This record gives sequence, C-alpha cells and structure tokens, in this order.
Amino acid sequence: MEARAREVGTPLSAPPAVRRTSDLAARGEPFLWLFGGALGLGIFMIVGFLLLVAWNGISTFWPKPIEVVALKGGGLVAGEPTRAESFRPGPERLAGLDAAARAAIERNGGHARRTLYRIGNYDLYNEDFRWVADFEVAGASRPADMVFVERLEWGPFVGRIKEVDLDGARSAGAAPDLGRLSSAHAAARARWQRLREIERGAIGEVNHDLNAERLRLRRAALDHGRDGPRFRQVEAEVAARTAALERAYAGLTAEAEAIRKEDGKFRLTLAEIGGKEKTVPLSEVVRLYPANDLSLWGKLRVYVSRWAEFLSDEPREANTEGGVLPAIFGTAAMTLLMVLVVAPFGVLAALYLREYAKQGKLVSVVRISVNNLAGVPSIVYGVFGLGFFAYIVGATIDQLVFPERLPNPTFGTGGLLWSSLTLALLTVPVVVVATEEALAAVPRSMREGSLACGASKWQTIRYIVLPRAMPGIMTGLILAMARGAGEVAPLMLVGVVKLAPELPVDGFFPYIHLERSFMHLGFHIYDVGFQSRNSEAGKPMVFVTTLLLIGLIAAMNATAIYLRNRLKRKYAVGHF
Repeated sequence: MEARAREVGTPLSAPPAVRRTSDLAARGEPFLWLFGGALGLGIFMIVGFLLLVAWNGISTFWPKPIEVVALKGGGLVAGEPTRAESFRPGPERLAGLDAAARAAIERNGGHARRTLYRIGNYDLYNEDFRWVADFEVAGASRPADMVFVERLEWGPFVGRIKEVDLDGARSAGAAPDLGRLSSAHAAARARWQRLREIERGAIGEVNHDLNAERLRLRRAALDHGRDGPRFRQVEAEVAARTAALERAYAGLTAEAEAIRKEDGKFRLTLAEIGGKEKTVPLSEVVRLYPANDLSLWGKLRVYVSRWAEFLSDEPREANTEGGVLPAIFGTAAMTLLMVLVVAPFGVLAALYLREYAKQGKLVSVVRISVNNLAGVPSIVYGVFGLGFFAYIVGATIDQLVFPERLPNPTFGTGGLLWSSLTLALLTVPVVVVATEEALAAVPRSMREGSLACGASKWQTIRYIVLPRAMPGIMTGLILAMARGAGEVAPLMLVGVVKLAPELPVDGFFPYIHLERSFMHLGFHIYDVGFQSRNSEAGKPMVFVTTLLLIGLIAAMNATAIYLRNRLKRKYAVGHF
C-alpha cells in the first residue's frame, strides 16, 4: 500500500475518495473516456450525415400522391405534399381567421402547421411550390384522375388530361385509354430520339466537316498565301467538298422537318386544377402517370425509370431535372487523369528526396515547402492553373499548332486537361509525404542485404524498396483521389461549366478532346443548391447528386484499397 501510494504520489493519510480519484487520474481513465467519447461523437456525426444523405437521396425518385386541397377562402390547390413544418402566423394573417382557429393557434403557443406542396405548372403559376397552412384548409382529397406529367420544358405539370389528339383521333371528356396513350407516347419518344440523332449526330457531323474545311482553307492561306497555286488548289477542293456537305445538310434538314411535321399530329391537352389548359406535343412528355391510381408495381416502374434517366441522360430545367451523365463522366475522367499525372511526379519526387538527395538544409527547405503547399487554399491553385496552364501554356499551343482557329482559343481556355493538372498540383504534396513515409518504413536491413548481394542502388529501389512501399504509396494516392474528386473551387476557374452535354469523347479525331469544358458532380451540387431559380425544386437533386458523388468516390477508393491490400499480401515482409 505504501509503495502504491508513493507511486501515485498520494499520501496514505488522504481520504479514500481522494486516493481513488488520484488513482483514476494516474491511470488516465478520464482521458480515456474523453477520447472514446470524442471518437463516438465523430462516428455518430459521420454515420448520421451518411444516413441523412442516403435517405433523402434514395427516396427522391419515389412517386408521391397528388392532393387536391380546398381552401376556406375559395380556390383549389393541387400538388405533391413535400414536407410540413410549424410556423408562427403574422398579425395580418391572424386577423382574417375565425375565433376557433385563433384559439387553436393560441393553445399551441402561437404556432400553426403548414404543408409545402409541389404544384408544378411553372409556365402557368410562375412558381413551383406553395405553402398551405392547416387553418386555410377546408378539405383535402386524392382524385384518381389526377396525373403527374414530366415535361422537357417548364418542369412537371399537375392536373388532368383534357384531350388526347393522336393523329386526328381525339378523345375528350372521358377518361383516356392509358394503354393506347402509353403506346403512342413510346412512339412519339422514338421519333424525338430519331430527331435528336439527326440534329446532334448526322447534322453535327456535317457541321463539323464544314468547319474543318473552313479551317483547312484558312490554314492554307496562312501557310502559302492567298495568291499561290497551292492555295487555289486547296480552295477548289474545299469548294467541292463544301458543296457536297451542303447537299447532305439539306437532305438531313428535310428529314428532320418531316419528323417534326409528323410529330405535331400527336398532342396532349392538359388542364390544371383551376381549369387553365396547356397543349404540349406528346414527344415532349418525358413521363406521365396517374399519381393517385398507381399500384406498387407501377410505382416501382416509375422509380426505376427515374433512376435510369438520372444515370444515363443529360440535365434539363437548369439542372434541377433530368440526368447527370456528363457530370459523372467528367468527374471520373478528371479524377483518373489527375491520378495518372500526380502518381509519377509525386513518387519520383519522394524517391529523390528520400533515396538520392543529400540530406541537408536544402532538402529540409524543400520538405517544409511541400508541407506548406498542402495548406494553400485551393482557389489559389485555380488562379495559378488559369494563369499558367490556360493563358500561357495553352495560348502558346494555340499559336504553334492551331493558328487557323485564332482568335477563338482551343487550349487557351479552361478545359479537362488544365483542370486535371491543376488538381494534380493541389494533391501532389499528399502523395509526396505519404510516399516518403512509406519508403522510410522499409527496413534498412533489406537495402543493405540487397546491396551486399551485388545489386545496384536502382535495382535495390526497384525490386526491394518500391514493392514494399507500394501499399503506403497507394494510401497517398487514395487520399489524393478523394480530395481531388471533391474539389470545386479551382475547377470553377479552369474548366468546369454549368452545362456541357457533349462528352469530351466522340467519333472525331483525335477522339479524346481534353481541351473541352466539362461538368462535375461537385459543381453540379453547388449550382443546383445555390444557383437554381428555386431552392426547393433543387433540394432533391442536391441530395441525390451528393449520394452519387459519395458513391463514386467510394467506388474509386475501394478499387484502390483492393489493389493496396493485394500488394500488402504479395509483398508481406518476411524472411528471404
């Protein structure tokens, strides 16, 4: 007991409670509780955030019923109930209520409930959502004939089908034949898809070839002058080629016009709850379903079709609807290109600093500089990337390789390549530090054994050091990938845009166009959440895009972790 008291520095004369408290402090148990509580709180916050994103993202595309609300002051409101909340009515609203409603609000502490309805019909109402307080409601119902119509323009339409015109065969007044309407809608969407292929595909190719011929003629003028025989020869070839392309353009335009004329024979007349009508071509209807008369199988079909559209189509309606395929492709392509650039430079720099450079003040300064670069704000990298890569390197490339396209820049503006290089600069300190630590963790005895067997320094590094340091190097690449994929601020300056439906990969030489602007899931989240016309309309897309971005980063990281674990098993340290 005396020895124990001397060990913890507590006199034997101290009360038992004081001695127990001192023993706990000596063993560090209060700090252990603190550390464990901090860890538990951190895990709770992360799991809570992921569950919040997952729940809101997964439930975004589930079809909701349409309620028709009769107001006490007259009028009807129809829409999807989105969420409800408690609020405090102002004096002007309380003044117009009857005594029973005011008494109910006073009993609730001056608060009332209200529901937010997604009413759609933006082209008619000039708003997408409307709040309806409970004390304004006279009654609510869910009629079976209410339909939810998703359109290419103006967002969804909430109302009833007034008339269906299928190539002169009109049906009005009675409930439409949804089976026949569905078949006609599928044919109309096929015509719309064919028209899109002509306009973006065939006519796009003709326009590309016409522009290429124009640039070819201008290049000949720059290289040979306008008075030389070579220029006249190229001019004649360009004229013949241009005439053939213009004939092809006229034929494609005539075909597109015929499809439009045929498409105009299939129309749908809709009526909102107040009686206002809207006629839309059937081909511009993306999806139509009776919201209050859907079976579970019907709801699943709508849910799956919305997910398929989200993952495979381009955005529409200011990015608040449609898909995000260009953003998925842009995020993945930029991240992979960044890794291809940052991996060799980061690993080579760390190899030189750890294995070849003479340790001294200069190397210490370099290491300090690398560590400080990791703390530079990302927007500074964006400014540097725009100024150096785009305005200096890109402008020089345009002058040397693409003079015929000037003053329109090719590489002299933001693009996929410059964005990847900018993020590579941003993440290279992470790779350098992780690689140095991985190299330092390789036992020195392995190096000495290899050298003693007659291997050169490079052979030792290549066959002994690098394989065993590779798991640590992969850890650095995983961290760099995770940070680079989520960065947005520098990309806003060096290539990312609000809408770029064309992917940087197509059938035109050189097939991969790294100079093009692109879309990014991180910027898409920012744009929809803070730049859309209605934050409520963009909120569901924010959650589902956030879920997709987290999933994409998790998939890329999981692939890298799998490779790292394989390397660990392959190069496990053991006896030789």
